[in-house]
Amino acid sequence: MGENTNIEKVNSFERQKNREEMKRQFILFASMIIFTILAFLLVAWDMDRTYVIPIIIVLAVIQVAFQFFYFMHMKDKGHEFVSILIYGGAWIAFVMAICFTPIICW
Repeated sequence: MGENTNIEKVNSFERQKNREEMKRQFILFASMIIFTILAFLLVAWDMDRTYVIPIIIVLAVIQVAFQFFYFMHMKDKGHEFVSILIYGGAWIAFVMAICFTPIICW
């Protein structure tokens, strides 16, 4: 009888944890949709490019962070190796972009 009570407590805890995780993912998904709509509206309003481009880049960086940390579960334990690979690839891409920008623009 005591084991059954402990299992029910664990199941209740897991259900609550899963419910909170699903709620968080739904909120993040909705915010990403809003960011995408906002980016399209900024382009549709024909605003000055000096304002639109940085805002769109910031929104894109936020969406990439949401994708990495929440939808790819990089916030969870046990994903350190994958995190190192992704951050390493992002760092190499950033360095390559910085290195080739003067060559392309010059």
